[in-house]
Amino acid sequence: MRMSVVEGDITGVRVDAIVNAANSSLLGGGGVDGAIHAAGGPEILAACRRLRQTQLPSGLPAGRAVATTAGALPATWVIHTVGPVYSTREDRRPTLLSAYTESLRVADEVGARSVAFPLISAGAYGWPLQDAADAAVEAVRGATTQVEDVRFVAFNARAGAALEKALER
Repeated sequence: MRMSVVEGDITGVRVDAIVNAANSSLLGGGGVDGAIHAAGGPEILAACRRLRQTQLPSGLPAGRAVATTAGALPATWVIHTVGPVYSTREDRRPTLLSAYTESLRVADEVGARSVAFPLISAGAYGWPLQDAADAAVEAVRGATTQVEDVRFVAFNARAGAALEKALER
């Protein structure tokens, strides 16, 4: 598997599947989630609403993943995953790792061979940047998957440097 770091806007990355750092409602939000819904158009929200009405009436639990159409994005799929909120009182790292491995499992289910990941939980959910980058690389390296190309999309230069450092370890 090839792993690389790209700095920029995840909604413009040409891959089979873009991973969305979603909230459990799946109905849009801020950050990466809001950008993906805005750029992908109403088809993504409609697909998420169908999931909520059928398979996920209580929402998507942290550490799990599910795929929808990518709408107008330059990808075929959006894989929605919910990362944990960072806590100094409770070890939620296994849930963060699961968000990555479950996303790759879903990518395998839909036949995606190239996947773009944001840094899950590193924004509004408060995960320390370097630890989030280390977890991302650790989870992907340790996953059993048919995905051949993983691109970590950094939202700024600091995130890019953290991801590069994690890849070098």
